Amino acid sequence: MQLLPKTTTTTKLIRNFSKALKLSATTGFLQGGIQVHAHLVKLGLYNVLSLQNKILDVYVKCKEFKDAHKLFDEITVRNVVTWNTVICGLVNCGNNYKPCLYTGFSYFKKMLLDEVGFDPITLNVLFRACLELNGIEIGRQLHCLVVKLGFQLNCLVNSALVDLYGKCGLATEARCVFDDVMYKDLVLWNVMLSCYALNSLAEEALTVFKLMQLENLIGDGFTFSSMLNSCATLGSWELGRQIHGLICKLSFDLDILVASGIVNMYAKNEYIEDARKAFDCMTAKNVVSWNTMVVAYGRQGDGKEAMKLLKEMLLEDFAPDELTLASILSSCGSVSASCEIMQVHVYVVKFGLQSFLSIGNAMINAYSKCGRAASALKSFNSVPEPNLVTWTSLISGYAFNSLPKDGIKMFEKMLSAGVRPDQIAFLGVLSACSHAGLIKEGLHYFRLMIKHYRILPDLEHFACVIDLLGRAGLLDEAFNVLTSMPIDYRSDTLGAFIGACRIHGNVELVKWAAQKLLELEPNNPVNYAILSDLYAYEGQWQDVARMRKLMRDRCDHKTPGCSWVELGGAIHMFVSSDRCHPQALEVYCMLSLLLWLMTDEYNVSKLHAVHGNVLDECAL
Repeated sequence: MQLLPKTTTTTKLIRNFSKALKLSATTGFLQGGIQVHAHLVKLGLYNVLSLQNKILDVYVKCKEFKDAHKLFDEITVRNVVTWNTVICGLVNCGNNYKPCLYTGFSYFKKMLLDEVGFDPITLNVLFRACLELNGIEIGRQLHCLVVKLGFQLNCLVNSALVDLYGKCGLATEARCVFDDVMYKDLVLWNVMLSCYALNSLAEEALTVFKLMQLENLIGDGFTFSSMLNSCATLGSWELGRQIHGLICKLSFDLDILVASGIVNMYAKNEYIEDARKAFDCMTAKNVVSWNTMVVAYGRQGDGKEAMKLLKEMLLEDFAPDELTLASILSSCGSVSASCEIMQVHVYVVKFGLQSFLSIGNAMINAYSKCGRAASALKSFNSVPEPNLVTWTSLISGYAFNSLPKDGIKMFEKMLSAGVRPDQIAFLGVLSACSHAGLIKEGLHYFRLMIKHYRILPDLEHFACVIDLLGRAGLLDEAFNVLTSMPIDYRSDTLGAFIGACRIHGNVELVKWAAQKLLELEPNNPVNYAILSDLYAYEGQWQDVARMRKLMRDRCDHKTPGCSWVELGGAIHMFVSSDRCHPQALEVYCMLSLLLWLMTDEYNVSKLHAVHGNVLDECAL
């Protein structure tokens, strides 16, 4: 083989080949990398270490690990770049394949045995591997190595370490690492803020932000995004508004990420109008921005506004993703807006998005809440590989729509499919058994949950069992379950028991439960109303007056319950004695007519009954 002499021409060739290999690695063009590799062997440039590292990078990034390992073994003299190329490639691939991550650590051990000095890039990648493996113990060992070899002064390494501890929920350890760094760069400050925001430690994040200002650091988009997230978590609208002002002053509101954070902050603090104003003021929007506002309306259960926003989004040539559609379906389901749900369903089918689990699950849930159990089943059947959430959504939907036997049947199918149920799945089937009055089956599933699947029942499960026994008139058994629960009962548990006792006329147990309910929630007017009605039933009018006085003294104004109906794609909402509706006069006229017809029909039927009796007496 003829070797090229080290001339200017050779240097140019090396530079050109290096650029070609870098391009192949970046674009994942394996064939191009192989061709360059062949040319290098032919020209005798194969043993140039910088080119060998580039070829190695091509094979690693194209996930050709067999060729990468072979090439690695052929390299006689390896430097830190060679080792980092292999380790980085394995870790990057390991996001979906954990054995690659462990192989990355084995290469690091070999690197130490070969006495090749590693650098901050090596440690940064290994900390990321620890995060993927949730291997905090390996991370702690690496932390010891960092301190031992003096890397604790490096901001890149410490940023990765703080990030690891923060994402593993160890905010205290992250802060210790942060405090030990003498000279901190902006990245390290941002990672610390992000750590606190991620762990819902908003006050600590605010403290770090103030320290940052004392160091005369303005911050960047990531800084303010973390702070806005903290304000959303803390529920501090006032602080969020101040940060919003600072953002506008520094012109960071032009950053899409920061602007989306402002919208999210106002939405999570339930200032939906301010969120919409911030959204409308955005100079540029992306799918994330639209999703933030759609999710905000979804959280408020405002399906109509969410649908309007979807239409605007489509008009501006933004394609909604699975999060957008799932959020809209969820918000439409909350108000039983079946017309909107069907429109979204059409869009999902048209663009072939029904295979997304989140959309399929949201569709089942939305149709179930609208009382369209058949449509929910069709949506379930369109999901190619249903997961636990998919099964649970349908089971709970059947229970919600008073189709308990279908819910139980679907639960059994889920078990036959090898899907392991969780607490929510058992809650769905217990609710179904309760609605159907299937005591034997309900108790069987309750025991199955505890003994076979080792799932500890929650208050909701006990409430279902109490309701199941109470509906069947087994009040003593229901009382025993209530008083022997290993966890303290809540208002919903007592509410289920009171409902059963009232149905079966056990006044003493209703009194006992209502008094307990009053102790739990002394500021809830409903609890006073229950006792007041009970005393009225027994004719104890002094106690009725006492309860009414206590309710006025201790409770705020009772929020009236509302009902709604969807007609012609519009939702009409009503409360008791409501005269705000534009067609209130017509509604009350129709109601009066119906009452008159009902009264008249009752009188006619009563008259027929009297005539019948007279005729019978005459016949005798």
